[in-house]
Amino acid sequence: MKRLAALLLGTLLLGQLAQAEPVKPLIRLATTTSTEQSGLLGWLLPQFTKETGYQVQVLAAGTGQSLKMGENGDVDLVMTHAPSAEKKFVDGGFGIEPRHLMYNDFVLVGPKSDPAGIKGKQDAAQALKTLAGQDATFVSRGDESGTHIKEKSLWQAAGITPAFKGYKSIGQGMGPTLNMTSELGGYTLTDRGTWLAYEGKLKLALLLEGDPRLFNPYQVILVNPERWPKLNTQGARVLSDWLVSRHGQALINRFSVNGKQLFVADADKQA
Repeated sequence: MKRLAALLLGTLLLGQLAQAEPVKPLIRLATTTSTEQSGLLGWLLPQFTKETGYQVQVLAAGTGQSLKMGENGDVDLVMTHAPSAEKKFVDGGFGIEPRHLMYNDFVLVGPKSDPAGIKGKQDAAQALKTLAGQDATFVSRGDESGTHIKEKSLWQAAGITPAFKGYKSIGQGMGPTLNMTSELGGYTLTDRGTWLAYEGKLKLALLLEGDPRLFNPYQVILVNPERWPKLNTQGARVLSDWLVSRHGQALINRFSVNGKQLFVADADKQA
C-alpha cells in the first residue's frame, strides 16, 4: 500500500509539473550606466518581472559598448542615449523598432567654490572653453558612452581639442567619474539622473544647466533577429511594449530620489 501511495503521489506531482507554466526565457538588456546607477532599473524591472514572469539580465556599459553588444547579438535589446549612434545602429540593420522612452538632460558640475567661474553661464561649450583656458581639472568618462559623445560634441562646438593638462579621461561609468571628480575637486559633465542619485555623497555643485544642447533623450531598440535568429525577440518586445505603455511610462515618471524626478517619460513622441 505504501508503494502504491508513493506511486500515486509521484504521478500527481508529475502531472502538476506538466501543467505548470513553462519558465520564460531570459531577456538580455544592454543599457547605459546612467539607467543602472541612478536606480531606475532597480525600480522598474522587479515590477516588470512580477507582471510578466520574464527575468531580465542587465548589462550596464556605455552607449557605445551597449550598441556593440547589440551588433554582436549578445543581447536582445538596448536602452541607450546617443541619437547619432542609435541612428547608425538602426540604419546599419542591427536594430529594429526604435522607440522614444524618456529624457532628462546633461549638466555641468564642479567644486562648490567654482574657481573657474562657470556658474551661471548659459552656453555649455563656452563653459568648457573657460575650463580649458584655465587648465581646470576636468574628468571625462572617456568610454564612448552617450555622455562622452555629448561631451566631445561640446568640445568640438567650443573649437577645442581637450588635451590640456587638467583633462583626465578615465574610461569609467558615470558613478565612478563623479566620485573621482569630487575627490579631485574638478569639473565634469553628467546626466541629471545619476547626478541626483549621487549628489548627497559628493563635494560638488550643479553649476550649469538649461543649454538646449544638453537635452538627453533615451530610446529602447530591439536587436534585429534577422541577423541573430536565436535572440529572445518575443521577450524583448514584451519588455519594450511594457516600457512604453501608459503603465510603464507612469512608473518612469514616478521614480524619484530625495523627492526629485530623475526622468521624464516621452513614449508618445514619434520615433
